[in-house]
Amino acid sequence: MAEGRVLVHFDSERVSVYRFQGGELDLLKRERLPFGAGLAGDAVADSVGEFCAGLKEFTEVVDNKSTRVHATGVFQQLPQPEADTLVNSVYVDTGLYFNIVGAELERFYLDTGMAACGSNDMVEGLTRREFRTAVVCGSFQSSLGHIEDTIARLRGSGTVVLSPRSTRIKPETEGTDFILFDYQDLLKNHRDTWRHKYVHMDAFRQADAVVVCNPGGRVGKGTIFELGFMSALSKRVIFTEEPQGVSVLFPCEVGLGS
Repeated sequence: MAEGRVLVHFDSERVSVYRFQGGELDLLKRERLPFGAGLAGDAVADSVGEFCAGLKEFTEVVDNKSTRVHATGVFQQLPQPEADTLVNSVYVDTGLYFNIVGAELERFYLDTGMAACGSNDMVEGLTRREFRTAVVCGSFQSSLGHIEDTIARLRGSGTVVLSPRSTRIKPETEGTDFILFDYQDLLKNHRDTWRHKYVHMDAFRQADAVVVCNPGGRVGKGTIFELGFMSALSKRVIFTEEPQGVSVLFPCEVGLGS
């Protein structure tokens, strides 16, 4: 978890604000803000947006790099179309990604926090291991070293990287337009590139997050193609740097933990 980052947790009855500082989680604010009856609709997005606007009390800049927003409780019960509408509305109004944490991942965070420090606070577990699984994307031709560093950081925190499973390049494909790794079989023909691309993207479904390596902010054409698939799956997307050259911005976050 990045030093100084502000974390916000919305549940069914309250919202809590924390700062991660010096390796510790400090509670800055806790407010009763019930989201029971009439959860769906613009009123909820307005309430979330109004609260997030007040985060300037705790941090000079409120954006998707310095601030992380998580939601559990009744938010987990929203039908996917309503959840997507809420995520989109909060992003448009605040620039923040409203991350609705699934019940299984919430239980993982709770168990992690309890094992680490005896805390039943989900956010304590989250700061210790944010992802169980992840997929890493980016240009294998121009950013492989950056991708390898990102994979190493994720694995160092205990995250299982579902794809790519290895970054050892098949010698026959080095320097070509479509790199293959040692665990992948060679192309049957030029159309077979789609099979390999689809296997990589299909791993998005099982991942807690997709991490996009974009050194210098640049997002390549292949990655832009994958972003549409990520969005269609309502998948959490984290860029390693502020994305540049993306014509349509969408709900995402910027920056892994330091």
